[in-house]
Amino acid sequence: MPDDQKPLSPKITRNVRTRLVHDGIRRSQYGEVSEAMFLTQGFVYDTAEQAEARFVELGDDEFIYARYGNPTVRMFEERIASLEGAEDAFATASGMAAVNGALCSMLRAGDHVVSARALFGSCLYILEEVLTRYGVEVTFVDGTDLDQWRAAVRPGTKAVFLEAISNPTLEIIDIKAVSEIAHAQGAMVLVDNVFATPILQRSLELGADALIYSATKHIDGQGRVLGGVILGTKEFIRKTVEPYMKHTGGSMSPFNAWVLLKGLETMDLRVRAQAATALHLASSLAGHEKLSRVVFPGLSDHPQHDLAARQMERGGTVLAIELKGGQDAAFKFLNALEIFTISNNLGDAKSIVTHPATTTHQRLPADQKVSLGITPGLIRVSCGLEDADDLLSDIFAALEVI
Repeated sequence: MPDDQKPLSPKITRNVRTRLVHDGIRRSQYGEVSEAMFLTQGFVYDTAEQAEARFVELGDDEFIYARYGNPTVRMFEERIASLEGAEDAFATASGMAAVNGALCSMLRAGDHVVSARALFGSCLYILEEVLTRYGVEVTFVDGTDLDQWRAAVRPGTKAVFLEAISNPTLEIIDIKAVSEIAHAQGAMVLVDNVFATPILQRSLELGADALIYSATKHIDGQGRVLGGVILGTKEFIRKTVEPYMKHTGGSMSPFNAWVLLKGLETMDLRVRAQAATALHLASSLAGHEKLSRVVFPGLSDHPQHDLAARQMERGGTVLAIELKGGQDAAFKFLNALEIFTISNNLGDAKSIVTHPATTTHQRLPADQKVSLGITPGLIRVSCGLEDADDLLSDIFAALEVI
């Protein structure tokens, strides 16, 4: 047995940072320190009988085709599953491939899904356009209103879907309460945990049955590659998700898996630093005369602040600010920033600002934007790894331009 697979003494702990560095490692005969990158689309068999056996049933460390699985990808899946305490995981080509795969693999025409209304634009597209096109009934609710969940989830509801923290208005949903409502009717709970991160929130422990991540965000954390992952029970991942994903082609590339493995090694350090910066910025900007509101779960005036304190270790890495003066003021502010980068990603080492109304949520009808709080003056701020006071001075200088 390789050294990295030896069972540890019960006296030795394996906390988060240790698991993020060591779990899931598969070393080749060369004994490499850094994980090997297996850039191969297929695998060779010693005999025809061995090939036949693999196509009947794969062993734990056997592979037949990169669309079905790959050693580097499997290392990433095992490491993220270990971090979350999930039985298994399936890595996908992108975060949206994970959302699509998790939902479409388990749903059929005539099934019923209940979803929170406040979602990322592409998630809304899958629920509103893709699923309904194939005969799935979708009911949307205000995710923060438990009475709406109780009214919508009914006997026969197959699944509920929500973002742990909504994008971009940062609403917090009571996952424990929603899970109890869903499970009472036999429904499965799928949570997009991107904004909460696996470092700051343990959504499986709160009652979620499956988690979805865009690994493009905090897991990579440096703006390099796309990736996604679905986590859950071994039965759900291997019997439901895997057949759908391997036949529809949404699997992760080995190169991206290797990059994401390197990202996992530093994720705990990065996310905690980013969360501290987000709190510093939000606290410093609260009450500014040119802002109509500052939205951050870590602030006491956030509508779900108490819930966030119960569910999360910290308030997250993202805040939202709303400028008085609408889109004109927002654009002047964005264009005046010097350290922040205008982009539509988040969770990056670089601090990023986004204008949701004209980018990530541009396709939403105007009345829906208003109902979700996506106003022309709203800006999403993803905190990176720069000095927090430098970022604050950049914001203050840009506010002076308005």
